[in-house]
Amino acid sequence: MRLKGNRFIIIGRAGMDLYPDPPGTRTEEATRFVACLGGSSANIAVAIKRLGGSADLVTCVSDDAIGRFALNELDRYGIGRAHVRAVGGESRNSLAIVESRIENHQSVIYRNGAADFEMTEADVEAVDYSRYDALITTGTVFAAEPSRAAAFRGFELARAAGLPLIFDIDYRPYSWPSAQVAAEVYSRAGALCDVIVGNDVEFGFMAGEYARGLDKARDLVAQAAQLAVYKMGEKGAITITPEGEITTGIYPTKALKPTGAGDSFMGGLVVGLSAGKPVRDAVLQGSANAAMVVARVGCAPAMPTTRELEDFLGRHVDPSAA
Repeated sequence: MRLKGNRFIIIGRAGMDLYPDPPGTRTEEATRFVACLGGSSANIAVAIKRLGGSADLVTCVSDDAIGRFALNELDRYGIGRAHVRAVGGESRNSLAIVESRIENHQSVIYRNGAADFEMTEADVEAVDYSRYDALITTGTVFAAEPSRAAAFRGFELARAAGLPLIFDIDYRPYSWPSAQVAAEVYSRAGALCDVIVGNDVEFGFMAGEYARGLDKARDLVAQAAQLAVYKMGEKGAITITPEGEITTGIYPTKALKPTGAGDSFMGGLVVGLSAGKPVRDAVLQGSANAAMVVARVGCAPAMPTTRELEDFLGRHVDPSAA
């Protein structure tokens, strides 16, 4: 699986993350917080940008101080936001309070009346897909209308322009009306994509049974996909391609928090594929990116630069197969 370049258009949310400070503080005991850019799609965009790629976002933010914070942060990281639209009314921006601790970790996410769900087909139709090399989306965009129809319309337009479709399953139960609807929509989206990335729980959810998650990943590749990465946490990952399967381990790290690993993995993976790396090396680059991010405060600000990633890979041996 190769990508022809590193210019990415990403559909999905940008928000605000608040971290109790100093690291290790419980939210209910906090007296101060550090504010960072949040939202899985925005985090992936930062990961790509830090590794030398370019990323533009398609989403909606609330027309208020929190939405403007997200816009300012996108500018600060160099993420294109020509297709990020502010919406008024009662819509509110995604907001998360996330602890920098592993033991009894707490994340509280506010998604009621989420502004990003207001994205419409007109928003994705305004994009010139010929300017990009791939489209990435996270599963949250499919959880409600009109965002769901808009995302599928974006798939159509990107496919017509010859772009590969990259799907981070990113299942968040609280965003969906029911588990059944989520499984049906995710399976429909996955069947359209060239690259599908998720963990064992997410693939199991798509399959309707946890034990059948790996079979689901294999089926997606057998049907049309070029690559499926079945992540298993500390047990590493199984990467499925039409040519066969690759099993990889994880890089050891002293984790500060459990969050951010998926977004950083995706960024490292797709930048590796765009650089022409073999699939195994691209997966390991994603794994290294994830190992670095969970050891740092925040998600977006924790994303490694190319130099930091290369230094990490130079100091760590290829992890043994899971």
